[in-house]
Amino acid sequence: MPGFINTNRGVNHTYFKNVQGSIVDFLINKMGLPVFIENDSSVMALAELRMGTARNRKNVMVINIGWGIGLGMILNGELFRGDNGFAGEFSHLSLFSGNKICDCGKAGCLETEASLYVIAEKAIEGIKEGKVTVLKGLSLDNILLTLSKIFSAAIHGDKFAVELLSDTAFKIGRGVAILIHIINPGQIILTGRGTVAGKLWRAPLQQALNMYCIPRLAENTTIEISSLGDKAGLMGAAALVIENKKKILLLVKRVK
Repeated sequence: MPGFINTNRGVNHTYFKNVQGSIVDFLINKMGLPVFIENDSSVMALAELRMGTARNRKNVMVINIGWGIGLGMILNGELFRGDNGFAGEFSHLSLFSGNKICDCGKAGCLETEASLYVIAEKAIEGIKEGKVTVLKGLSLDNILLTLSKIFSAAIHGDKFAVELLSDTAFKIGRGVAILIHIINPGQIILTGRGTVAGKLWRAPLQQALNMYCIPRLAENTTIEISSLGDKAGLMGAAALVIENKKKILLLVKRVK
C-alpha cells in the first residue's frame, strides 16, 4: 500500500484513518485470512530482489516513479524497512526552496517537483502557455490517459514531452545522489508506472549524478530500468506472502 506504514503495528498513517488500531487485525477479523501490510515501493524492491534485476545483488536502491517518488531499499541482500517500517520515504526529502506544500504538510519535498502527477500538471500548463508539441486534450480528470499520451509523445521524440521527463529525472537524480553518498549502492533500479518511458530516464538522471556526486563514490553504481514493468507491485506482494509462510501457518491456526 502507498502511505506512511508502520509494518510492526500494521497501521497505515496516510489512508484508512477511520480504521481503529491495526488494519491488519481488522482485515483478518473481517476475512478470516492471513494479512500482511507493506509499503508499495518496498514490495517492488522485494520483487526486484527475488525475481528481477536485483537478484544476487547486495545493496540496491529501487526508485518507484509514480504519483510520488518511492524508494525500496535492499541492504546486505535483504529488504530494509528501518526500525518500524518507515525507511525509504524518498519523496519527502526536502531538496527544493519552492513554497509548494506537499501532502505531508512540508514545503520543498522532492514529490512537489518530481512525480507523474507533476509531469501531467506541467504538460497542461505548458500547452496553455503555447509550447510547441503534438500533445493535446490533456486533463487531470483522466490522468492515466494524459500520462499515456505524454509518454508516447516522448518516446516518439516530441521535444516538449522529452523535456518534461528529463527535468523530472534530473530532479530525482539530485535525491539519488544523496542516497549514493550515504548508502554507496551498487545498483539503482527505476521501477513503477513511469518506467514505460524506459531509457529516457537514464541520461538526465546520470547527468544529475555527474553534477551532485563525488565521482569516486558513484563510479561503480549502475542505473537500470526494471524488467518487471507494471507487474512489480503484484509480484512483490506475492513474494511478501512467500517470505511470511511461517507466520501464515500460525495465523491460520489462530483464526481457526
